[in-house]
Amino acid sequence: MNAKQDAKLSAALKMIAAEIAQCLDAPLALKLWDGSSFPLGTAGLDQSTLSIVINDPGAVPSLLRRPTLDRIIRLYAHGKIGFEGGTLIDFGTVLGDKGTRRRLKKLPKGKLIKLLLPFITAPGADVTTSRSFDGDEVGENRKGRNERDYIGFHYDVSNDFYKLFLDEAMVYTCAYFTDFDNDLDKAQFDKLEITCRKLRLKPGERFLDIGCGWGALICHAAKHHGVKAHGVTLSKEQYDYTVARIAREGLQDKVSIELTDYRDVTDIFDKISSIGMYEAIGVAAIPEYMAKIRSLLAPDGLFLNHGITRRAKRNKKRFAARPEQRALVRYIFPGGELDDIGHTLQELEYAGFDVHDVEGWRDHYALTTKMWCERLTENREEAIAIVGEQTYRIWVAYLAGCSLAFTRGSARIYQVLAGRNPRGPSNVPPSRADLYR
Repeated sequence: MNAKQDAKLSAALKMIAAEIAQCLDAPLALKLWDGSSFPLGTAGLDQSTLSIVINDPGAVPSLLRRPTLDRIIRLYAHGKIGFEGGTLIDFGTVLGDKGTRRRLKKLPKGKLIKLLLPFITAPGADVTTSRSFDGDEVGENRKGRNERDYIGFHYDVSNDFYKLFLDEAMVYTCAYFTDFDNDLDKAQFDKLEITCRKLRLKPGERFLDIGCGWGALICHAAKHHGVKAHGVTLSKEQYDYTVARIAREGLQDKVSIELTDYRDVTDIFDKISSIGMYEAIGVAAIPEYMAKIRSLLAPDGLFLNHGITRRAKRNKKRFAARPEQRALVRYIFPGGELDDIGHTLQELEYAGFDVHDVEGWRDHYALTTKMWCERLTENREEAIAIVGEQTYRIWVAYLAGCSLAFTRGSARIYQVLAGRNPRGPSNVPPSRADLYR
């Protein structure tokens, strides 16, 4: 792109920003590749602490030719567009405000289209290569497939990368805030503890954690509740880390881990947990999942299922086709699919479980992912040195998007406690008051 065309595009965007500012009136600014900035509100630049940045003039024509969420993600991952002055959560909060969305509908579309005409023939930014899953990311043909491809894509990025934003125990699932002012380390400890309490863990019991991550729960359960804990994972990075952790904490006689699929486990356990693994199996595989877990439980055993869900929809196929779901499986969680809580409970009962308790943690995960996003953003340079800028940017966007989704209610999360035996007395006390002592 020559200097003359570059200046023409910059001038067009300045006029576009002026039109948007009159309607949007948001505390935002537009910053261009040449360093110039324009307010997107009537208050002026001095009141616009948050800036949407266009680092490459080719970003606009690229987006005009393919106006999709996937293209926005690619442009952001490649650094062609960006944000300054806050986290992506801050921008999402401003743009997601009802008043802002209402004013966006009043934009003079005809005038904006005319102003965008110079971009139609301008060369677009090259974003053809991006970090994405190379294969069946939706999981349509996953029957009989080795799930390690899916799990490895997300979890085997780098242990050092995850250390930059997780708590000291390396827990990569929703924290539990007994007080929303608690820090992340305290909230994750409390999460491990409330999970063990719900399962009524007792010394000497056999406990299985499916998708055990970096081993935080199995080590906590052994140390604080005296169980014989076993974890399974498909992530080689997590497996190696947990093996070293078990040795470091002197738990070799109480804790074990396998690098294997949960479907290949054959022992019987008194208690089983699945924390943050449910959303990775795919809705079609839920009956097999429930049946397998029930087959591993002792007659009076308890099972705790902890998973992200979505709002129930009449049209289930429509959710799988949503742009954000397609982006999630392409760039973050290949093979992942969210259930709704009603269907989860239905499948538990179909499999023969007796459902005891259901607890929603949506507010807790909104705050957890917000903390992760902020911590990763604070460690930007170190993260880029470990995994590269594309991966860093994609993860920041993912964590911000998660926090906003839980805040707005489009994503939910539940812990469900169920017993193996649906007949006769249940293996839980008459009150749950002791859980929250």
